[in-house]
Order: sequence, then structure tokens, then C-alpha cells
Amino acid sequence: MTTRAASGDDHSDPDLRAIMSERRRLINLAYRLLGSLADAEDVVQETYARWYAMSVPEQRAIESPGAWLMTVASRICLNLLGSARARRESYVGEWIPEPLPGPTTSIDGHSGAGPVDPADRVTLDESVTMAFLVVLDSMTPAERVAFVLHDVFRYPFGEIAEIVGRTPAACRQLASSARRRIRTAQTPQGQGAGRAGIVRQFKTAWETKDIDALISLLDPDATATADGGGLAATHLHPIVGGEQIARAYTEIARVWDGRTTFLECSVNGLPGLVAQQNGSTVTVFAFEFAGDRIRHIWAVRNPDKLRPWRSS
Repeated sequence: MTTRAASGDDHSDPDLRAIMSERRRLINLAYRLLGSLADAEDVVQETYARWYAMSVPEQRAIESPGAWLMTVASRICLNLLGSARARRESYVGEWIPEPLPGPTTSIDGHSGAGPVDPADRVTLDESVTMAFLVVLDSMTPAERVAFVLHDVFRYPFGEIAEIVGRTPAACRQLASSARRRIRTAQTPQGQGAGRAGIVRQFKTAWETKDIDALISLLDPDATATADGGGLAATHLHPIVGGEQIARAYTEIARVWDGRTTFLECSVNGLPGLVAQQNGSTVTVFAFEFAGDRIRHIWAVRNPDKLRPWRSS
């Protein structure tokens, strides 16, 4: 999960190219910390605004511009995480992290066969799967920042301590606590090809409204969570139980019948599904697997979170 790079260390040349080369790393950091591409973009813009608010002598006095930018972005994210829980109290229904499309789609919503600027991409690895992000979201802000900076970006606890305002020993404990949460929540995921096959079978069974087939593909204790944000119709509370999910999704298929197309795709680096109506994405489905069955389904319907999935 290591993504730390040594770029941006030439303090004698804090020009546009050197500074902007840090953009991808900043996006990767902010998305993992906030679970939202829109918020991550805002954090990166604010970070650069603070850099260019300084005079050139002040910029040249900074030994490592890259490290400075990462520190500032981390602190902005920490402040946002501190207020996020209060904002979530007014959120309608369940909140799910913003889903990421495959590597050919950029954060500005451009989709297609053309090249995508690497600076606009989030690296897809195990630290951005939906299951991983959901666990991160259950952590305290300090835990999340300490864990992501140390375990994903390989920052030493001494540097993390300056960011979160704790001692290095306390930061080590925060990261350890976060690691325990992740170990507790993790389940064997199986092989990539096998997971894609399960999603394909689920798609077929759903399209044909085959309840028995759906039940066979779902873990008995499976959970389905949906996020409409009050902007799209959906279940406000998680559906628990494989049979209950199968019946609820069969009813959804009946409502959507004849006007919805399901496409297999990559969601946060794992096999997923997209539901389209009139050529526009209306729902993105991410899955967590337990062996050869589906353990969790996350259905994101909030249109504000589907911006990266729309073609320009």
C-alpha cells in the first residue's frame, strides 16, 4: 500500500511544474482520508492556494515543498474530519464513500478511450476498496490520519505527531488501534477472477429476477446499504440477511424492468456493477466478498457522488 514518493524535494526550484507534480499524491491522500473526491479536490485547491499565498522567498525557505504540501493537506483533512460527524447527523439515510471508477476515468468525470492525466487519478489498491474506506470512516479523525499517513504513505510517527498534535507514541497507538479495527472487519476476499464471476452471476440472477439464485450468491448474514442522500429514492436503512436482500432487489428489478441496463465495471479496484437509465449512470454497486459469496453490497445513488461516472 506504499505510495510515498520523494518528489518535490528541490527547494531551490519551487516552480509550477515541481509543485503541481505533487497533485496526484495530494489527491490520493485526501480521498483516502475523506472518502470523497469532491472534498479531496477542494482540499488540494486550498492547499495550493496556501502555497501561492506565500511570497517567493517564503516558498524558497521551505526545505521540502512536497512534504509541506502533504502536511498542509493532512491538517485540512483533519479539520474536515472533525466536523464531518456533525454534518452527517443531517444527512438523509446512510452515508457511503464516493465510489471510484476504473483507471480510464479521471476525477473530473472524463470517460473514454483517450489518455487521462495521471495527476487526476487515484491509485486503485487495497487501501481504497469500499470495504476498507467504510472501516476508515468508523475511526476517529486522529486514528484515520495516523493510520493512512503511516501505513499507506509510510510517514514516520514523528512527522505525523506534528500534524495531529499528539506525541509520536500516541500516534503509534492510534495507528495500532486503527489496524485492529481493519483486521476485525476483514474477510477472505478470494481471487479477482472469482469475484468477477460472482458479480456476473449476481447480475444475471438479478436481471432474471431469480430469487433462489440470488440467495445462493449472498452470504446468509449479508448486508445491503444504500446512499441516496435524500436526492434519490432508496432504502434508508441497511437490509440485513441474504434472503431479505434477494427479495428486496428482485422488487427493485421489477420497478426498473425495461428501462435499466446493468454493466459490469471496476468500482474502487474491485468488480462491481453500474445501473444506467437512458445512458446515464443512476447507481453504482460495490461489493465485499466472503469466500464465494457476497457479504456486503453498497449501492450509491446520490447523484452528487456519481459525477466521476458521467461521460463529459
